[in-house]
Amino acid sequence: MRMPVFLFLCLVARFTSAQNLDQFLSYPIESNFVSSADGKNIAWVINDHGKRNVVIKIGSELPKLFTDYQQDDGQEISQLAFSPNGTKLVFVRGGAANGKGQNPNPASLAEGTDQAIYFKDINSKSPASKITQGNSPLFYPDGLKILFAKGNQIYETGLDINSSPKQLFIARGNNRHPQFSPSGNDILFTSDRGDHSFIGIFSLVTKKIRWIAPDVTNDNFPVWSPDGKQLAFIRKAGMKINEVRNYQAAEKFSIWVADADALTAKMIWKSPADDGGFAQSKDKPLSWTTTNRILFYTEQTGWNHIFSMNTDGSDVKDITPGDGEVENFTLDATGQNIYFDGNREDVDRRHIWKSSVKDGNPVAITSGEGIDMFPSFGGTALYCFRSTINSARSLMKIDEAKKVSSVNPQKLTTFSKEYFVKPENVTFQAADGMTLHGQLFIDRKIAGKRAGIVYMHGGPHRQMLLGFHYSEYYNNAYAFNEYLASLGYAVVSVNYRDGIGYGKEFRMAKNQGPRGASEYQDVVAAAKFLQLMPEVDRNKIGLWGGSYGGYLTAMGLARNPEIFKAGVDLHGVHDWSFDANDATNGWGITKDEMDLAFKSSPVADLSKWTAPVLFVHGDDDRNVVFQQSIDLVEKLRAKNISVEVLVLPDEIHGFLRYESWSKVFKAAQDFFDRKLK
Repeated sequence: MRMPVFLFLCLVARFTSAQNLDQFLSYPIESNFVSSADGKNIAWVINDHGKRNVVIKIGSELPKLFTDYQQDDGQEISQLAFSPNGTKLVFVRGGAANGKGQNPNPASLAEGTDQAIYFKDINSKSPASKITQGNSPLFYPDGLKILFAKGNQIYETGLDINSSPKQLFIARGNNRHPQFSPSGNDILFTSDRGDHSFIGIFSLVTKKIRWIAPDVTNDNFPVWSPDGKQLAFIRKAGMKINEVRNYQAAEKFSIWVADADALTAKMIWKSPADDGGFAQSKDKPLSWTTTNRILFYTEQTGWNHIFSMNTDGSDVKDITPGDGEVENFTLDATGQNIYFDGNREDVDRRHIWKSSVKDGNPVAITSGEGIDMFPSFGGTALYCFRSTINSARSLMKIDEAKKVSSVNPQKLTTFSKEYFVKPENVTFQAADGMTLHGQLFIDRKIAGKRAGIVYMHGGPHRQMLLGFHYSEYYNNAYAFNEYLASLGYAVVSVNYRDGIGYGKEFRMAKNQGPRGASEYQDVVAAAKFLQLMPEVDRNKIGLWGGSYGGYLTAMGLARNPEIFKAGVDLHGVHDWSFDANDATNGWGITKDEMDLAFKSSPVADLSKWTAPVLFVHGDDDRNVVFQQSIDLVEKLRAKNISVEVLVLPDEIHGFLRYESWSKVFKAAQDFFDRKLK
């Protein structure tokens, strides 16, 4: 019987899409939403196969490309901002420089790269104009000039390409985060001096700097009151002699309100315990609403929640109560309600909730199997980004009936559920009894025994979800886990202790990382979970991960060769005791902890390492120095261990190019196929 050509092509397409990595990676990812003040015009960024561009929607028109960059060159686009009247748009193209002043250039462009601010009128058909090097553009209230940051100082410039940028003022320290006062006559900013920081006000009228209640403290995150007569800020302790900052530690903090004229400040609230640090890692750690309530994050309930209080510190309330973390929020136009995202009532997803600024009482706005993040208003319209099990992060609009619809449907790429398995929410216990969550990827239509793979995220302040992730890095990791499942592997992505989403106690687990590697037992528990599955060959277990997940990959190969038979290690930390300007420094490792740090590292157990390994590292990594891979590769080669290496010249930690991700995952697939199948 002769097969119809159309049916034959459909079957071929089905087969190739199920086996083709690019089909799993080729989704466009949308991000960086911004709206004009009146909400009539909106813009955002789309990353399509590494080609990053700005998309704009003007009034009732259909969305269209605002820029036309056609190369997968690794140049990020961020920090979009409309002028006050909504007719102009600025954005930043290019990434921040490394410690040597070099901007990311993962495509090794001979002409080099920079980080610069671009400007374009929204109705112009000409390309955007590059007006100056720098970042963090902020329009003046009249829309004729912008403030921006460059070299730790604040500058101003006009929008013409012939304008000459001028430093706004000269002051020691890293001067950042400028904010215009409601009158437009003053600029509020933070001046970081290393072991302490100040809050300053620069007058555009007198051209003088005034300091708000300077102390031996770290003062940060200032916000104006609606009338501009006062401001609020967060105060933490300054750094003492021989003190080192610990990335994982919590700390006390207090909230102060200052008189903008008298320059005096009064503490109105202080944390009952070490409830800060992580709580201030969010986009808006402190807000002052138009209804004169002060909003702030704190972990005093054991979860990262938003609290609200009067400006004198009275009537303090948790307005996002219950089990679950809050990540981002926005205020509505009235200032009476917040819309926030979090994992309350759905621990391995994110949804949007509404809550009263004064009384709390959260109400769900979205639900179901979508992952909804980053709520934001454009005028009175509510927007968010949504992903699902088979569609990456896309901009959505939520109407008053809570219906969620795509803003850019012609660009929305949804992959057939026939090719994507639905990740299963699984739990299992570590050796010490801690319950762990994970996502299981398995295509049960594929018969017979299969190899199992454990995946570990990085961070460690991350959480993998039951669908495409809201981070581009973990978007790609999710896609690769789906791809491995389509090839007949069983993959479990383990949310090990130290990660977010399960409360402060889980995130701050004892003896983690360089102080005992307590989270490693969670990796072993995930492997044993796979070994007990009837579909899995218990003698063919591999593992992979990036950054902190790379560290845990190497730990598995070094400590338990009887379990783990192959591993793919992306830019992992391999020696916590290595004194370098990388991830090890952020943990505040002291000299008397160096021995424990070494014993908590993969390099401490190389005598047991027998399994083959693939190392992947970009040599412009600003998070984990390239030398961490050099050192371990050379040590393993000296032991005649099967070592494969994929080096990405000029790539950074979070690979910026589509080509880089494709190359890495093709190498990883080939490696696992040769070593585990």
